[in-house]
Amino acid sequence: MRTAMARCCENMRGACDVLTVAIAIGLVLGFILFELTGVIAGGLVSPGYFALYWDRPASIALALGIAVLTLFLLRLAGMVTLLYGRRRFLMALLLGFFLQWSLGGLVMGVGFALGRAEIIGYLVPGIVAHEMDRQGMGATLAALLLLSALTRLVLQLGGMV
Repeated sequence: MRTAMARCCENMRGACDVLTVAIAIGLVLGFILFELTGVIAGGLVSPGYFALYWDRPASIALALGIAVLTLFLLRLAGMVTLLYGRRRFLMALLLGFFLQWSLGGLVMGVGFALGRAEIIGYLVPGIVAHEMDRQGMGATLAALLLLSALTRLVLQLGGMV
């Protein structure tokens, strides 16, 4: 028996893939969370990405570890140079991208060969680090993990994963 979500995607003739649906669900849930609490869940697209990797905790741990390292390096860079606004956001993206690419590749080389790790997007750790910098690590991580779990639940109930 197909679910309504699966039928909807079939009717759209392939225009609807799981990543698109996951991001859309994460956006809607993130908007609701923001309206209720004022907290952004690690960037608006991050819960959708994390929801797709919910069954691979090593990948989530790697991405979150890189986000925390990115936050540390961002704050360190902020001590020696002027980093505000878009420049600070761009620096978070660049640091996150570089760390995800380099460290993720190193870890993924071993983990990927054993089937245990995959990289969760190259920009996601930088986006998460930017939000942790803006609103605090605890609130960002709690919101991100909550919305990722809820997004995953909706995807499972919809028969998408």
